[in-house]
Amino acid sequence: MRGCLGKKLGPKILHRRLEPAVPEVIYQILDKPVSEDELKGKSEIPQTLEDFVTEMKESRSDAKAFALRLREMVTLLEQRTRTAKIQEYLYRHVASSSIPKQLYCLTLKLANEHSTNAAARLQLPSAEFVPALVDNLYFHFVLASDNVLAASVVAASLVHNSLHPERVVLHIITEKKTYSPMQAWFSLHPLSPAIIEVKALHHFDWFAKGKVPVLEAMEKDQRVRSQFRGGSSAITANNSEKPYVVAAKLQALSPKYNSMMNHIRIHLPELFPSLNKVVFLDDDIVIQTDLSPLWDIDMNGKVNGAVQTCKGEDKFVMSKRLKSYLNFSHPLIREHFDPNECAWAYGMNIFDLEAWRKSNISLTYYHWLEQNLKSDLSLWQLGTLPPGLIAFHGHVHIIDPFWHMLGLGYQENISFADPKDAGVIHFNGRAKPWLDIAFPKLRPLWAKYIDFSDKLIKSCHIRAS
Repeated sequence: MRGCLGKKLGPKILHRRLEPAVPEVIYQILDKPVSEDELKGKSEIPQTLEDFVTEMKESRSDAKAFALRLREMVTLLEQRTRTAKIQEYLYRHVASSSIPKQLYCLTLKLANEHSTNAAARLQLPSAEFVPALVDNLYFHFVLASDNVLAASVVAASLVHNSLHPERVVLHIITEKKTYSPMQAWFSLHPLSPAIIEVKALHHFDWFAKGKVPVLEAMEKDQRVRSQFRGGSSAITANNSEKPYVVAAKLQALSPKYNSMMNHIRIHLPELFPSLNKVVFLDDDIVIQTDLSPLWDIDMNGKVNGAVQTCKGEDKFVMSKRLKSYLNFSHPLIREHFDPNECAWAYGMNIFDLEAWRKSNISLTYYHWLEQNLKSDLSLWQLGTLPPGLIAFHGHVHIIDPFWHMLGLGYQENISFADPKDAGVIHFNGRAKPWLDIAFPKLRPLWAKYIDFSDKLIKSCHIRAS
């Protein structure tokens, strides 16, 4: 009777089926890595799961042979995926680091206008509005950029959405080589009644007086980067690093991270000694609402009004803590900071310059830049945000995320309604809206502030999509 029951029920006991255990030999083999050289000498490895199953059925392999073949197939596919991912990162790095020919064309045509057309060389602002540049009753915005088209979008979106454009003062800071094109654009495209100032760095008395810490830091940083990072070829040739590490190193080579425009915000108190408060804008943002309420925010004695980046529905962009930017395996970082402390964003920041002048923020910034150089750039990977997170530590007032939505240059899987409802949207990431690699669904939010019928825009073949 017992034998009959056994045959009838099979491996079921009390209505439960006992699943056979996975042979231990499979785990032992799968735990051992396969090198690229080992794969080269193998016969043709299955390319798909279907091929693998067919081969296993035909060969009637035992568990060991099954595990060996499975390991080879998965390893090969992993290698191919890694290679494809790194190639994608390399292409994006090249695309995001290059100047599109349309933007280059616009810069050249504006430089020509500046030299041949008196209307493109206007004093900005005109003499009657110069007193407003130091008047704290106005809303003062600062934009540092060497990209004329990007700056034009920021300026147009700011003024277009302002409820009080007559009280808006936009201070545009640019490099010496892009001063003439920038002046030409805003001379030929006034945004009255707003007041636009265009200055090159060498026009600032403070900047021209001698040693500027940020320039010294940039020179040292560039020397160390060239020594320790190698070029893009060396980075992508390293087979031992994960793709996201390769992507971070490629991003570190981007010219923007050694651009003066990216560092200038740390000198705002010196550049604008008469101003009490400014809103600093990056050139990859679009303003979609009136920003004058930012002046009503009580900063509670803090210096930097910023949006936190550790809370939100977007788990990729809004999951940043200090450990996302700083290297907590280094004792200097580990001793001074909490890895789980929430990070904040650059891009649209309120700076209380009065409170800043009473602090040691700028000194702290340069102290840590020096420490990073002494540590062979091992305290953080790239950019000006990590030393900013350190320098402004304890000096940040968190503002409502409505004022600054991030991530439009990283991923396209954002609901179109979300950025439309934000006060400021930020195309941080490689897919800048002026590049061919911009996300088609998101680019119109930026392009709507460009007049594509403009003579200069048309002549350089700058199009909406």
